[in-house]
Amino acid sequence: MIRSSYINPPWPRRQLTLAKRNLAARKEKIGKGNPRKKQKRIPRCDSIKSSGRHEYSYIPQGKNTLKAATAVNVRHILCEKHSKATEALAKIQEGVAFNKVAQEYSEDKAKAGGSLGWMTRGSMVGPFQDAAFALAPSTIDKPVISSLVKTNFGYHIIMVEGRR
Repeated sequence: MIRSSYINPPWPRRQLTLAKRNLAARKEKIGKGNPRKKQKRIPRCDSIKSSGRHEYSYIPQGKNTLKAATAVNVRHILCEKHSKATEALAKIQEGVAFNKVAQEYSEDKAKAGGSLGWMTRGSMVGPFQDAAFALAPSTIDKPVISSLVKTNFGYHIIMVEGRR
């Protein structure tokens, strides 16, 4: 005669009930409420000041801060020598258009105005990427440019035309 406990052993049932209990306990820890309901967002801030024992005030980020971007439309001027790069930087600061200075001074394949097109994070060399994503978008006539950025390719002057 075969015992029924051998056909349907009790241990899977015990494990199932324990798993259900654990799941219920996790749900209670996460919180009671609708998981689809939007949580209250805390505004981003530049700094937090303590003004008492339990009081905190925040300074909201200004409109001058840049939004996070995954790609930038970049123009650059690449020079192998520091002196040539400094010369190009001086010309741009005098008011000459960025694309004209790029055609004259750049030693890169992007001589057509220095345009590299849309570049994503991770597709550029470290210091170049950091400088490019830190710049605000500008135009060729009134460029917002970086200072000289040194990479293993040489010295770069970077300008960002757009962010997305």
